[in-house]
Amino acid sequence: MVPAPVAGAGARRAMGTAVAQEVPVARASLHGAVRDVSYRGCMTADRRSDLSGRGAMTGGHRLPPARSSYVSQQTAALPVAHEMLGSYRLLGKLGEGGMGVVYKGMDPAGEIVAVKVLRPHIAHDPSARERLRREVSTLVRVRSPYVAAFLDADVDGERPYIVTSFVPGAALDDVVEDAGRFGAPRLVRLGHGLAEALSAIHAAGIVHRDLKPGNVLMVGDDPVLIDFGIAHVADDARLTSTGLVMGTPGYLSPEIVEGEEVTQATDWWGWAATLAYAASGEPPFGRGPMPVILDRVTRGQSDLRGVDERIRPLLRAALTPDPAARPTAAEVLAELKVYAGGGHTGHIPVRSSRPATQVIGAALPSAPPVHAQPSSAYPTEQLAVDHGRNTGYGPSGRPNPLGDDDRPVPSMPPGRYAPPADPRIGQPTRTGTLGALLAVAVGLSALWPIVGCIAVIGWAVIARWCDRTVTSMVVRRFHQGPRRSDTFVATVVSPWHGVVAFLATVLTVLIPAFVGACAAAAVALAVSMSRGGQTSIDRPAPVAAGMVIAILVMWWGPGATSLRRGSRSVVRGVVRGQPLTQIMVGVMIAIAALCGVWALTHLTSSVNWWPIDIHSGMSINSFLPSLPGR
Repeated sequence: MVPAPVAGAGARRAMGTAVAQEVPVARASLHGAVRDVSYRGCMTADRRSDLSGRGAMTGGHRLPPARSSYVSQQTAALPVAHEMLGSYRLLGKLGEGGMGVVYKGMDPAGEIVAVKVLRPHIAHDPSARERLRREVSTLVRVRSPYVAAFLDADVDGERPYIVTSFVPGAALDDVVEDAGRFGAPRLVRLGHGLAEALSAIHAAGIVHRDLKPGNVLMVGDDPVLIDFGIAHVADDARLTSTGLVMGTPGYLSPEIVEGEEVTQATDWWGWAATLAYAASGEPPFGRGPMPVILDRVTRGQSDLRGVDERIRPLLRAALTPDPAARPTAAEVLAELKVYAGGGHTGHIPVRSSRPATQVIGAALPSAPPVHAQPSSAYPTEQLAVDHGRNTGYGPSGRPNPLGDDDRPVPSMPPGRYAPPADPRIGQPTRTGTLGALLAVAVGLSALWPIVGCIAVIGWAVIARWCDRTVTSMVVRRFHQGPRRSDTFVATVVSPWHGVVAFLATVLTVLIPAFVGACAAAAVALAVSMSRGGQTSIDRPAPVAAGMVIAILVMWWGPGATSLRRGSRSVVRGVVRGQPLTQIMVGVMIAIAALCGVWALTHLTSSVNWWPIDIHSGMSINSFLPSLPGR
């Protein structure tokens, strides 16, 4: 909605809690002499000529209709300070990053504005311009005092740019870092303001996807939400094909981390995480390596020890991984009022489904369907800011240049709103296919445990290998843009990613193996006690039970985020199309059923430890404990 330079939380970024996209350009000194400041771009709407034929808008640079041809890929160089860009005089550079450069500007009326100019490696892409045009057409519907105001844009010029109001205010993370955590009244005001902003955004059929303290400007005690629109569209032009979810760990919702469908509930989760940070002064999922933080997010292990115990249960419930189990915004705000009055928040009853999980756009009869933009999960880049210049933004209450809010907004046909499909975001999770694979692994283990273990470990290595390869490609393209050498570089570094994936699998399989062995021993003991006789682990039932438990621990345990994401990507890439999926699932279920029948008819027989028994000449049974009988 509005590009706005904001002060970034230097301490947080210095500890490396960013996910690949953070581009730090100034480091905070321990003595506070230098503050790390970033620019985050977002947009609400385009200021365009009146396409309904009522004439041009006063003081605005027109957004022309779509052209039949675009400018050359050799897009004009970025403007320098004090140059004219359209009808705006550039007064000085505020910041810059991988996506664009932000200038302090002056409009024809003499008012200060912010002008963001796209870099050539984004601007030369015709599809990026077209997606920007559709985004602008959609975002014109957003009206909220808690969302920074969009003023103008030129999408088709040699130097594409957007113009936004200049809104003064520091980022929420800097406010908390400098002044400490929020008390009850300020926390309630923050929650209400962000809720109003999200309600307006959702009503326009948009999902923000990256709500976090760094994307909230505080004007007094009132929040202004930024960082969506132009930056997300620009990222979409380069990163959609890879499907990597990029953002700040600890503020990415579990749905985004897992690559599942993004809905309104995604923004409300980020809203709760932001409130938790303001209430405690610490990231709700702690600090540390990115995989560790993402695992905490997916398991709902929030660290709220610094939060007032009167509100802690409420925020913990709002941060649950299951969108259907989260309290609604109305419930959270009601409890916040109780908290502000000195009371204790209660437990929110869990319901099976909530309106917040409905996909955006379903309830907008007055507008064409607006699909959630998969690439919007990618936050914008950080930009260095010249501290010698004003880094605030002018009043957010500036009159909307579009005039009457009820003016009809021309739009493209519904079928043309969707950007290119993202192979992860919003795609099927393929739970059924993965469940069939689990059944096959367990069935094979009941007959040939060594074969089953090799298959499971091999799958884990391949899944992590795939995920790391995709991650590497996205990070490289984020910093350098798409290049012809991408495929070659990916091929060259792929073996290294395979080695890392193998080592990660070996380390993370230790705990599942131990838990699985304990489960197998428990089942063997239970069978012995119920049927009498000697207790032995090397029977189909104990081995199968141990394998089930071990796989579940691998899937949900430490370091499992990459395994889950990679597994879904592999299945979607290999088993494509409904007919092939049904055939493969049917075959796997049949194999698992045959293995199950054999196991049930040989419950007292020892399993086959091939290939160890055959090639080593040494039976593995000599290493297995013989548990005492009843």
